Amino acid sequence: MPNTGSNMAQSAIKKVFSSFDNVANQYRKALDSYLQKNPNVDDSQINTVIDMMGSFRDIAEQLALHPFRVAHTDVELIKNHAKLIGATANRLVGKMADPIVVPEKGDHRFGDEDWSDNMVFDYIKQAYLLNSNALMELVDSLEDSNTHTHDQFMFYSRQIVNALSPSNFPLTNPEVLKKTLSSGGVNLIDGFKQFVDDYKKNPGMFNVSMTDFTAFSVGKNVATTPGKVVFQNEMMQLIQYQPTTEKVNKTPLLIIPPWINKYYILDLKEKNSLIKWLVDQGNTVFIISWVNPGPSYRDTGFEDYMTQGPLAALDAIEKATGESEVNAIGYCVGGTLLASTLAWLTAKRKKRIKSATYLTTLIDFSDPGGIGVFINDNSITNIEKRLDKVGYYDGRAMAFSFNMLRENDLFWSFVIKNYLKGEKPAPFDLLYWNSDGTNLPAKMHGYYLRNMYLENNLVKPGGIELEGVKIDISKIKTPAYFLSTVQDHIAKWKTTYKGALLHSGDVKFVLSGSGHIAGVVNPPAQEKYGYWTNSDLPEESDLWFKAAQKHSGSWWNDWKEWSEQFAGEKVEPRIPGDRELNVIEDAPGSYVKLRIADAIKN
Repeated sequence: MPNTGSNMAQSAIKKVFSSFDNVANQYRKALDSYLQKNPNVDDSQINTVIDMMGSFRDIAEQLALHPFRVAHTDVELIKNHAKLIGATANRLVGKMADPIVVPEKGDHRFGDEDWSDNMVFDYIKQAYLLNSNALMELVDSLEDSNTHTHDQFMFYSRQIVNALSPSNFPLTNPEVLKKTLSSGGVNLIDGFKQFVDDYKKNPGMFNVSMTDFTAFSVGKNVATTPGKVVFQNEMMQLIQYQPTTEKVNKTPLLIIPPWINKYYILDLKEKNSLIKWLVDQGNTVFIISWVNPGPSYRDTGFEDYMTQGPLAALDAIEKATGESEVNAIGYCVGGTLLASTLAWLTAKRKKRIKSATYLTTLIDFSDPGGIGVFINDNSITNIEKRLDKVGYYDGRAMAFSFNMLRENDLFWSFVIKNYLKGEKPAPFDLLYWNSDGTNLPAKMHGYYLRNMYLENNLVKPGGIELEGVKIDISKIKTPAYFLSTVQDHIAKWKTTYKGALLHSGDVKFVLSGSGHIAGVVNPPAQEKYGYWTNSDLPEESDLWFKAAQKHSGSWWNDWKEWSEQFAGEKVEPRIPGDRELNVIEDAPGSYVKLRIADAIKN
């Protein structure tokens, strides 16, 4: 017999939330109107707030529809708090007591010894962990939603939970409290000054400082591998690096880095520079250094990045070396562009690339990683409105979004260090690069978000048209090496694996330890992380991993062994400017030195 009472209750709850939704929509409109009048707030930020409000409303409705699930969580939470009170009472009378809950591995918020040794702070820590774990498990149990909605539930709930961590407040963080008492509060005064300085730097897109910007200078102590700019156009400068070996491989090597960041992540310093290492292996290395666009680039599209990026570079490299074919490496979105370019060349029956290496590259965007929580039709529509208004997407907004995917490590830890402890950010070249982003042209960014992330058109035969040519990734027969990383939260390895399956030619898939940056920039001398290989390429990524062999050290040497078959014979080294291309300026060139704030003025 149907449970009419339950159905009536659910119907009543839905009616109540329908009314709440109407009220919430009015508040959203009011908030939207207010924020639209603030010149320091853009539509993407407005949309994030609205998305978050919508997610919390949906969570509340789901919880109201499952009262027994909530009640069960409450009962278990009360039991655990009772255990915690008992354990704390035992400690008060001098007895030993095991913790009821401990931080997850890798959670550095509670590393100070007082979080465990001091009973008060230990109680605060464990009470917070019990509450936050219970809430996140409850939200995770809301299965009555699609995957994207569920991911949003988890993301926005996690933001609130982590924002409320006792480590983020002066009176409940033992390290901060000790420093406040010992300094007479000077740390909080210094911290507030740093907060004001950070706000003045980015009034509309607040980002906490992560490093001492005065400690680094592009071309002086980062991006220092010797080379020359031998070609440039409106989109990029092409750098040719000075050879370091008596002979070089005949086939040149072209690196296509992402344009959402600057290329020198591959050339931070000599001991971990992939560029320097590639040169030292006897390669004639060229790299694209993308322009940092401002409003004047509003009509620059994705196909412009192809024609004035890798295609222009191929022609320039032929003039510089006499070689019509190259081996190509694409990193992140640079790899997506490499795949698109290869598909275009295939459709045009042009053979310009001997082999392709994809570093942490999405070609199939069916599961785009953490950034997917920001991707939906409504959010992209609002971003497009902003793009149409100003002509570019501010790279600082992009950086903030990526930082919030690892908010405890890349946001709150710096809030505590800079603003609560009053400490100056330490010099760190990786974080300097991370804060030295680029803007994105309006047309290209809107196109990329909608066609790649939202509609996943690149995997569809003819789904993307470039320069009047419908491309098909599955037609690519160029030998390919796919390098992904096991902890990558930006280009998840199981999704990049799907891209590897799309190619028709010989494909080698390799999985490195660590994440999107450290797993790629991992020189052999460090002997870190390791990597997995499997000569087979089954349809399921789990099957690939199950049969994969683990190796110690860096994938760089594995790539070198694979790439030698495409390197060609040994020839005399090419000196930048010794053939048809003249030297324009020394590496790293001028494009890479243009910062976001200055680019916006152009």
